Amino acid sequence: MKKYKETTILDIARELNVSKSTVSRALKNHHSIGAATKKAVLDLAKKYNYHPNNIAYSLSKKSTKTIGVIVPLLSHYYFSTVISGIEELAYKEGYKVIICQSAESYEREVIVSQTLLSSKVDGLIVSISRETNNSDHFKVYQQKNVPLVFFDRVCPDLDVSSVVIDDYQGAFNAVEHLIMGGKRKIAHFAGPPMLKISLERIKGYKDALLKHGIPFDENLLIDCGSGLEQENGSIAAQAMLDAGIRPDAIFAVCDPIAIGVMTTLKKNKIKIPDEIGVVGFCDEPIATVIEPPLSSLVQPAFKIGEISVELLLNQINSPIPLVEKKVLSAELKIRESSLSSVLNDNRI
Repeated sequence: MKKYKETTILDIARELNVSKSTVSRALKNHHSIGAATKKAVLDLAKKYNYHPNNIAYSLSKKSTKTIGVIVPLLSHYYFSTVISGIEELAYKEGYKVIICQSAESYEREVIVSQTLLSSKVDGLIVSISRETNNSDHFKVYQQKNVPLVFFDRVCPDLDVSSVVIDDYQGAFNAVEHLIMGGKRKIAHFAGPPMLKISLERIKGYKDALLKHGIPFDENLLIDCGSGLEQENGSIAAQAMLDAGIRPDAIFAVCDPIAIGVMTTLKKNKIKIPDEIGVVGFCDEPIATVIEPPLSSLVQPAFKIGEISVELLLNQINSPIPLVEKKVLSAELKIRESSLSSVLNDNRI
């Protein structure tokens, strides 16, 4: 197949027998170019479907006005909402956004980070994959002085700007809520151990038990495998029941895990919340639709996206290296899945 040849300013200049600078100024509607010349240039540009080479122009200005974004999965409500926040503020500030997903793959994350760097993005906003345990591909950005911001999932060995939820406090509050409702045998369905968010939520879970004098039982720390999907929660819940482990409450690392747990409990004729209460994390839309509605911690995803852009632009516009770390609170929304014996004004 014959490759399409892009029309250039030089092509238009040659055909009209004028200089490149004349064509350039005519395309920009410069006052120094006469009406007849402007019309001739614009007509020819339209005829040949000419488009300016914005990349070449941006490189000459040492800025592409483009921000790169890498997320684990575009299909997740949380990440898609963060992206909406990123795009909203980025476009207001005159920046375009290139969005990539790692599909929870470290190898793919490396490839797309290299692609974005080659595309000369002005900065990168990223939430790492659950497989990522090496940050060398992001260290290249630092070496080249390309601004970098992490959100939600961060590389703990890199001292860069970040926006995260207080995962520890959110988990602590969720477990304490269950304890205040009379639950004592509380299981935690944990996330992948390579993710800092998983470790912080485990720590919050353990400390809430400790505060209320409940011994930590390793058998109640449930491994959900490497995934954070509904299927992982469902399989782990069935394995727990088959092993004869019967908690009176469950705190799940995320809503999809919690919903998978609830599906399995209902299949086993276990009443929620009377026999087992359940709390999730993230407050995805399905949390209000499932029966009973799921108690969950709300992450302000749109705001996280906006703050990520703010931190990135602060770096881009700063004459010196800049590191800012923002920690946001997660509000506990209490619904019927955890409300047995609980009276709470936060019920919605």
